[in-house]
Amino acid sequence: MKIEPRQVEAFLKKPDPRIRGVVVYGNDDGLIAERAVALARTVCEDLKDPFRVVDIAGDVLKGDPARLADEFGAMSLMGGRRVIRVRPAGEETADALENLAAAPAGDALIVIEGGNLTPRSALRTLAETEDCLAALPCYMDSEAALEGLVESAARARGLGVEPDALDWIVERLGGDRGQSRSELDKLLLYKEGDGSKTVALGDAIAVLGDTAAIGIDDVIAATFDGELVALDRALDRVFSEGGNPVQLVRALQRHADQLHLVAGHAANGGSLEGAIFKARGLPRGGPVRQRFERHVRTWPLKRLSDALLAILKAEQDCKSTGYPDEAITRRLCLALASSARTAKGRGAR
Repeated sequence: MKIEPRQVEAFLKKPDPRIRGVVVYGNDDGLIAERAVALARTVCEDLKDPFRVVDIAGDVLKGDPARLADEFGAMSLMGGRRVIRVRPAGEETADALENLAAAPAGDALIVIEGGNLTPRSALRTLAETEDCLAALPCYMDSEAALEGLVESAARARGLGVEPDALDWIVERLGGDRGQSRSELDKLLLYKEGDGSKTVALGDAIAVLGDTAAIGIDDVIAATFDGELVALDRALDRVFSEGGNPVQLVRALQRHADQLHLVAGHAANGGSLEGAIFKARGLPRGGPVRQRFERHVRTWPLKRLSDALLAILKAEQDCKSTGYPDEAITRRLCLALASSARTAKGRGAR
């Protein structure tokens, strides 16, 4: 069953009791994590409850595809319905999901955080076509969605937002729901402290004026995910705010270096999780970790080596050719994103 946009809010509040498993997927890691948590909490409010909440990594199910159906049918020792969280997950979990759909009985809710699945994904197809499963898409927020997010977050704290402040905030928020919420929380916490009931333009500028880091993160995510529309939007925002092209190129290099380090470890027989744990400065969990793992799968060693050479050349061109730095950087990002799209279309290899 595919959850349509108009059905999402109602489904998150009260999932259809016939649904055994939900695959939450899309290109917005923050929104995937947010909606997965909301679904899990419809079953168990305390997601740290060891008796009612089970966490499983997707690659574990590749070697044990019967486990998901077993967990679905197991009973909690302390009573109450159970929730099984599978994250991060990819095509390696498709067989386990098929076994879940065929399982004879059980009452647990399975929540699978599937990342940016293509229409040809076996995992996504199963979730969309089986009556006992659901597919919940999560894509980067549009301008209208961002406006709604800002206004609803402000209302929840008893605050209003002036129209010019709303326009300014929306222009500067990224497409990733998790990052947007983080920035909003910072702004609204600031407003709660001053006793005022309205967010003015001056408040927004004072708190969110430096959004360069958010913009660069959006460029990196869209570049290595191969999301051309999101990339164009992110680049426009970074450069319109005076972002430094060479700084952006170096941020791309750091990300590619991290991917190369972990991919090299995995190619030599190590586990992805072990490489991330041992390497310094890499994400340990949450949406950023999921995005990083997705990039590792899309960008194997050979492609990463080519990317690093292209990044190095772009920085050299910025310093020596006399061509506009912004044009050189934009061309680099588009070339890398096109490579990522090609890799995802063929299956990374």
